Amino acid sequence: MTRRQDGPRPDKHVPESLGFGTLSVHGGNEPLGDGGDGTPIRTSITMANSYHLPEDPSTLDWSDPNHLIYTRNTGVNQVALQRKLIALEHGEAAVALASGVAALHAVYFSHVDSGEHVIVSDTTYEATYKLWTDLLPRKYGIEATFVDITDLDAVAAAVRPNTRLITTEVIANPTTKVADIAALAQIAHDAGALLVVDSTFTPPPLYRPLDDGADLVVHSLTKYINGHGDAMGGAVIGTAEAVEPVRAQAMVDVGGVISPFNAWLIVRGSVTLPLRLARHQDTALELARFLEADDRIAYVAYPGLESHPQHDLAARQLGGRGFGGIMAFALKGGPDLQNRFVGALKVITSAVSVGHDESLIVHVGTSGPRVAAYPEGFRTYGHLRFSVGLEDVDDLKADLSAALDEAWAQ
Repeated sequence: MTRRQDGPRPDKHVPESLGFGTLSVHGGNEPLGDGGDGTPIRTSITMANSYHLPEDPSTLDWSDPNHLIYTRNTGVNQVALQRKLIALEHGEAAVALASGVAALHAVYFSHVDSGEHVIVSDTTYEATYKLWTDLLPRKYGIEATFVDITDLDAVAAAVRPNTRLITTEVIANPTTKVADIAALAQIAHDAGALLVVDSTFTPPPLYRPLDDGADLVVHSLTKYINGHGDAMGGAVIGTAEAVEPVRAQAMVDVGGVISPFNAWLIVRGSVTLPLRLARHQDTALELARFLEADDRIAYVAYPGLESHPQHDLAARQLGGRGFGGIMAFALKGGPDLQNRFVGALKVITSAVSVGHDESLIVHVGTSGPRVAAYPEGFRTYGHLRFSVGLEDVDDLKADLSAALDEAWAQ
């Protein structure tokens, strides 16, 4: 086998004109070897902490992430994953990290300094909320303003001379509020700030925020891109200029690198992303309509429903490619009723996370400071976050219906 110090050989030619399914299969695949007989056709797992050094290593930059030296800097499987993500997201550069939260923190840590200001969507993932309500302001003296991200005038009004970035999700966790990414990018760039978008709920090909002006896209690779509930990872993708500080500071210096095995598993899972995503979305829309038609359901929050406040924006922004595989809903009753319903489910699993092959549901109550920004139904009944899996839709309908009957019968 050929020995190299500069990483796997460059990507084989994968034209941008190829379809997403083809890119999902071939993007980032860089087998080791010379390509002759007996060479594997897939990138192998390289479970190594260190790589052979050149004959004279005295001039090496030991923190250089562009050469294979030490796996905290970069590794074969990490490089393969990053190159695939660049192709799928239309980015210039990418950094794969240990988890989605590590990726979020990496962006904030690398791009915002003490005394600067950020604008944060008032409905966001719990870890993002905690980072900006407590940890980063307290430890680094960074101020955050939480704004209804759908109110563009309010977002613009929140901008200050020291605003460094605006951060949002495309579809908010858990309310499914939809952000107008192109409009937010304009506000951010007019202010000389970055737009950072968590697109975990809207993986490609459903949506690519970079195409609408975002500077950095964050994914919890643990979710849809892996898709099988068996690996942890996160990623930051974007312009080379915006990604480089994340790579140099948060990955190399802070050490949030992804493990080779997790990187390999996520690459393996990503091959079927377009097939899985189509199934998730078709089933989710059918189930959302099914639940909304039931008088025992208080509300269903899903962007594909005409009743959703940002349905038209979602349809325009997502371009008819679907509306994601996640919804929130609640039964007309208190926490005991919601819990009885979840306990009666046989096919759908009560567990956290989203984007797995199996359907997952979690009951979240009405307490906590974040709830103040939620819609009335969420504040009244709490919510059930429902990540629709790959099971047969008729089986999921039957499971939901039977659980509703059992919960209401008690």
